[in-house]
Amino acid sequence: MTSPTSSSASRDIPQLSTVRDDILAYYALGKEDARLRQGSGRLELWRTRDVLRRLLPAAPARVLDVGGGSGVHAEWLARDGYRVELVDPVPLHLEQAARLPGVTARAGDARALPAEDAAYDVVLLLGPLYHLPERADRIRALAEARRAVRPGGLVVAATINRYAALHDLLREERYFDPAHRARTDSVSEHGRHPSQDEGSLFTTAYLARPDEPPAEFAEAGLTVGGQYGIEGVAWLMGGVEEWLDDPERREAVLAATRRIESEPALLGASGHLMTAGRRPWPGPVSP
Repeated sequence: MTSPTSSSASRDIPQLSTVRDDILAYYALGKEDARLRQGSGRLELWRTRDVLRRLLPAAPARVLDVGGGSGVHAEWLARDGYRVELVDPVPLHLEQAARLPGVTARAGDARALPAEDAAYDVVLLLGPLYHLPERADRIRALAEARRAVRPGGLVVAATINRYAALHDLLREERYFDPAHRARTDSVSEHGRHPSQDEGSLFTTAYLARPDEPPAEFAEAGLTVGGQYGIEGVAWLMGGVEEWLDDPERREAVLAATRRIESEPALLGASGHLMTAGRRPWPGPVSP
């Protein structure tokens, strides 16, 4: 693995060996930057931004974007006036993110953040949790976020919902292929998505039930404040790409999705779910 060459990236970027090779190889293909900037992926981007803008403290708060990829979210956060530091294990992502104005990028693993204690107002984990199939690793990543954020500070984590693969393959009509169907049905049972080299369309991932993140937040010492379905049911509708191209229809789709974003009965319908929590303030010291 080679380090980024951009002068904007952190110096002395370490070589990481803790992230699975198949995950690194998948993201080294360079698809992630375009995924959220075009087609139906824009719904995820715009809805994530919509929710975060309502949750974040005022700029110029300090934000640590863990697993921030190529900086798709870091870019608008910096543009909004936030002081953004991005951590990611993929060299290509670091090179891309380091080019963004106002963004500092450095290598790191969500389970062992290169960050001082209580150094940030906000820690975002919009990618790492669903690439950690083991619950202990997800809790460790959340505990690291808790350590890095100040008391009272915000931690927001994204997960992929348990039936997202099933819904996605039905929408794309790939579910009717026997091999895809067998793998997808298996994922629906246990949540463990196989790596791309095992014939799947994605890499190693864990697809969670909506009740799992709050329990993991609590175990990591975070107080949950809310959950938000990102795409609602709109992402499953055939015309969504065209709707997003039309400003008037786009705003209607975003408003409709916002209306149901925290409806308990619909949380699992989204492709992605965001869970927000805070590091508690220290309690009084007993005499």
